[in-house]
Amino acid sequence: MVFYALIGDLVGSRRQDDRRGVQVALGDALAEADRRVPSLDGLHATVGDEFQAVYPTLGGALRASLVVRLLLRPVVDTRYGIGLGERAVLDADRTPALEDGSAWWSARAAIDELGRAATRRRRTWFVPADGVTPPCPAEVVNALLLCRDALVDRVGATAHPMLLAGLDGSSQREVAAAVGVSESAVSQQYARGLGAVRDAQALLDDALGGA
Repeated sequence: MVFYALIGDLVGSRRQDDRRGVQVALGDALAEADRRVPSLDGLHATVGDEFQAVYPTLGGALRASLVVRLLLRPVVDTRYGIGLGERAVLDADRTPALEDGSAWWSARAAIDELGRAATRRRRTWFVPADGVTPPCPAEVVNALLLCRDALVDRVGATAHPMLLAGLDGSSQREVAAAVGVSESAVSQQYARGLGAVRDAQALLDDALGGA
């Protein structure tokens, strides 16, 4: 059986003056994201500035990466490696459990890809393990992720709560009420790219499985 492993990493967190505040924000964001997009064993921080989780579907892993990024964007940016493959629990008595397997190797390869000088502005990458066929070609998934993450950057942090509300299926009127802005402001941001990100994620949920 194959799974989707997600490894997340804080970008530039060592330059933050309030490191403790960043870690508190990370914990809150992980808990909220896991509520919105449940993972198999809980989305949790690991060593240093990394966090991880395992998902049964690619749509779920992609949605979770977007939710965490939107929640944390006012404080710190994040990046995500998603790997498809097998997982093996080496020590279930540890918390979190000690795991290995091609899903984790692939997720690490994706994070390493984002660390190259030529790709450091990218924020999410998908790598399937050798011999494992994903439900959608990795090239197609990564093309969508490039566009998705660029649009998130383009609209700016003030629009991110609108996208979070929209991902939950709220109408533009409901988004405006939840965020405390006018419907016109929401409409403008949706026209700039929020609507495309929301609709693309909904299509992914239908095609690949999601929250």
